[in-house]
Amino acid sequence: MLKIIKIFLITIIILFKSSYAISEEEKIKIGLLVPLTGENNNLGKLLIKSTKMALDDIGTDKIEIYPKDTGADPNKTLQSALDLKKIGVKIIIGPVFFKNLSYLNDLEDIIFLSLTNKTENVPKNVISSGVNSISQINTIKKFIELNDIKKTIFLTPDLNYKFEIKKAIKQSKIKIFKHYIYDTEPTKLTKQIEDITNYKIRKQNLIDEITRIEKSDMEEEAKKRRIERLKKRYTIGKVKFDSVIISDFDESLKSVITSLLYTDVSPKNKFFITFNQWFDESLLNEKTLQPLYYPSINKENLENFNKKFFKKYNEIPNHLSLLSYDLVGLIYYLSLKMDLSETKELFKKENSFKGKIGVFDIKNNKINHRLNLYEIKDGGIKEIF
Repeated sequence: MLKIIKIFLITIIILFKSSYAISEEEKIKIGLLVPLTGENNNLGKLLIKSTKMALDDIGTDKIEIYPKDTGADPNKTLQSALDLKKIGVKIIIGPVFFKNLSYLNDLEDIIFLSLTNKTENVPKNVISSGVNSISQINTIKKFIELNDIKKTIFLTPDLNYKFEIKKAIKQSKIKIFKHYIYDTEPTKLTKQIEDITNYKIRKQNLIDEITRIEKSDMEEEAKKRRIERLKKRYTIGKVKFDSVIISDFDESLKSVITSLLYTDVSPKNKFFITFNQWFDESLLNEKTLQPLYYPSINKENLENFNKKFFKKYNEIPNHLSLLSYDLVGLIYYLSLKMDLSETKELFKKENSFKGKIGVFDIKNNKINHRLNLYEIKDGGIKEIF
């Protein structure tokens, strides 16, 4: 009898261990590579909180998240990724910064969903998840077509990302009249904008017209009125474009638009379009720069997320927090459709996922975003589509 009981207990233990092993095997282990030391450590902490909030909202115990520090060091990033690999992690959210991607191609069997928006010169196992240039230009292209804009010029600063912009212009097949690369040094920038807008010729046209009228046989009172009206103008003559796309940000963006205004090109009669400004409130006060159009993630969803995050943690999240939140949902969504261990095929198949940030379109190891288009006008923001 004792022998039977002993066999029964051993069987129970084996079944329990087997069940526990299966349970552990079924867990979705997600690595999280974020800066937890150094000057960006607060960003890393926000990203950890946003992924935890995503787990709470999904309401599953199948997912476990393992945060690891990257600092600002590619070597530390690689070591942290190796530590995650040892515990069976196959998919990692992060790193945040492009420079931390350097050595990750050594880990071919792991997929990294980096939060960077750069898509050029990234390792094959890294998928850029940020709001990239092609996503933004595709949205701008739709806006141009809807408004039947015929001639568009593209202005890009002479910075590293100019190559990414050039590639995105080609991939999107957006129709542009000309693409200019400009110097960010203010004096050189102003000179370039003058050349682009034919400012000196248009300015001379005004001077010539005033001179012509002054020498004309026109009745003196009429002549005086006409000259007074002309002197209120800055130029005479049209520019060779209907819209301008400026792929710039912050104060540099404002400098470019100020230079355009100086050359008598105004957003009141030309479409001024720029890249995602993340609803920068400083632009609302710049009435001379309006109307201004740009693509971005869904504003209402962002605001709702920020409120929820603040209520939960009493902190204001970075916009990358929303992206990391959505990436947890994306991984869970993919886990319901396919085997996550097949990392090389995971992001090749065509899929779409609707998150808080908007719709993710996945194909051929690339993630693009379907964005909204916003207008800043009269000190407010309006959604166009």
